[in-house]
Amino acid sequence: MTALVAHEIYRFFHRGDDEVVALRGVDLVLNAGEFVALRGPSGSGKSTLLACLAGLDDPDGGTVDVLGQRMTRRPEIERARIRARHIGLLMQTGNLFDHLTLRGQMRLQCALSNQPSGASDAILGGLGLAALANALPSQLSGGEAARAGLAVVMAQQAAILLCDEPTGQVDAETERLVLRRLSELCAGGTTVLVATHSEAVSRRADRILTLFDGRIIHA
Repeated sequence: MTALVAHEIYRFFHRGDDEVVALRGVDLVLNAGEFVALRGPSGSGKSTLLACLAGLDDPDGGTVDVLGQRMTRRPEIERARIRARHIGLLMQTGNLFDHLTLRGQMRLQCALSNQPSGASDAILGGLGLAALANALPSQLSGGEAARAGLAVVMAQQAAILLCDEPTGQVDAETERLVLRRLSELCAGGTTVLVATHSEAVSRRADRILTLFDGRIIHA
């Protein structure tokens, strides 16, 4: 089953009088249950592509379809609805609200995505965070915050998970745990796309895509 299709994605930015082409006709198909690594040097367009796939940014050309629904060139409220229902986002940082406890973050995510919150404690336990359910983000270490971000996005139960360098600032043990949980999500049918520089992520992936100068040059 096809989860996401991007066709001929272009994205331009303007810096003064100069035009920067961030994406140059990117084609991408993600299937249900796939773990795909997106490699490429800094500045190659990985984060821009993820933003377009998630509907956080509208491309200047091309289309994105999520589970058969058109994401591109829709009003923001429609893109937000599709994203809340079908797409989870896991960033390197900034996944948590400063004023909410970890349990509160998960309950909010469940409410936004119209999912029951009954599995929250089990998710926290599986990530070694049960004792920190009532902690605020400021009370978490870097590795704990990375796992907490994953816990929140897991509570969403989205069909597609887009990750931007989720293990870029964590130790090897935390990276192994995060990758193990992502692989388990894939085994359950979730599609995972990870933009990364990590060799550990690439080894875990079913498929590796390389983005260079705004184009996918290897699949």
